[in-house]
Amino acid sequence: MTDTTTSREPISGPSAWRGSDLAGSTAWIYELGPAELSDLEAAGRRFVADDPDLRTVTAADYPLPACTRLNEESARQLDSGRGFILIRGLKTEEYGDVLAGAIFFIMGLHLGLPIGQNQMGDLLDHVIATSDKTLADEGAKPSRVRDRLPFHSDSSDVVALMCLRGAREGGASSLVSGTTIYNEVLRRRPDLAPLLFEPFHWDWKKQDPDAPGNTYTSPVVSYVDGIFSIYAGMSMVFSAQRFEEVPRLTPEQIEVLNLFDEISQEPGLALDMNFQPGDVQWLLNYAALHSRTGYLDFAEPERRRHLLRLWLKRDVGRPLVEKFGKHVVTMGEPAGGVLPGGRFTIADAVTPNFDWGN
Repeated sequence: MTDTTTSREPISGPSAWRGSDLAGSTAWIYELGPAELSDLEAAGRRFVADDPDLRTVTAADYPLPACTRLNEESARQLDSGRGFILIRGLKTEEYGDVLAGAIFFIMGLHLGLPIGQNQMGDLLDHVIATSDKTLADEGAKPSRVRDRLPFHSDSSDVVALMCLRGAREGGASSLVSGTTIYNEVLRRRPDLAPLLFEPFHWDWKKQDPDAPGNTYTSPVVSYVDGIFSIYAGMSMVFSAQRFEEVPRLTPEQIEVLNLFDEISQEPGLALDMNFQPGDVQWLLNYAALHSRTGYLDFAEPERRRHLLRLWLKRDVGRPLVEKFGKHVVTMGEPAGGVLPGGRFTIADAVTPNFDWGN
């Protein structure tokens, strides 16, 4: 029988890590070997020459025979390990953005199915400041501003980032273990921890302006067959309170949500990664939350901080409670339908769309 009960005991295992324990270690960094690097570069060059449609290309079209260990270790860390891995060694500054993007996309194909990330259905998106807006400005996109971001989950199984260029100052990628946050809530307030297994209303309109409904519901945590999963971004829960039809949060619910956020920001819990050009980070959204520190850009537009981003659907049969996460849409499909303007060749896709997100 499937066990969907709340856990009254701390969750153990490799996903229950603390940043302070990992910061002095390189165990979470995978250094590419010469054969792996050569394989990835050759596949990337062929990808650029072939110029395939990003919507239909498959991993089988671009095999990586020398990268078996890389792919197996990446999959292991995502599915049953820490929930993330950093791949280092790609020479993106030598490749140029098109070849770098091709290699990144091929790596993604071998770990899952790339899915749309915006209304245009772009499969390769960008984390780059396209204006001087802040998160406080109406319509500002978190990926297009320089502010510090709160810890949250994305709308995919896996989120991946490739660093093309780093910031002048700041801009570290921050990860925090969802398992560790839950264990801390359980330790400090065992009376409140069970509330995280109950459904909350999430602001759908704020995430997708064209959404057909105002909100959807999901628990913050899932525990099925001994597998713990997280879905967070508490600002969306509090924002949903603006709709009259949404039940008011109880004092206990408000307390546990605030406690969750407070714990996530405590010193020693998060792991900050100062990306180097060529770094690739794979993160399972069910295992850890992510954010970044605020940053300053270089004055020259061509030197500004620029990350490529993939969202992957990774169907490995992970058990989840019913209606967990953003279940109201097919993963990767815009709530209001796909708009024209998507970029589906690699040369187009690696260039940011400066008309979107401003």
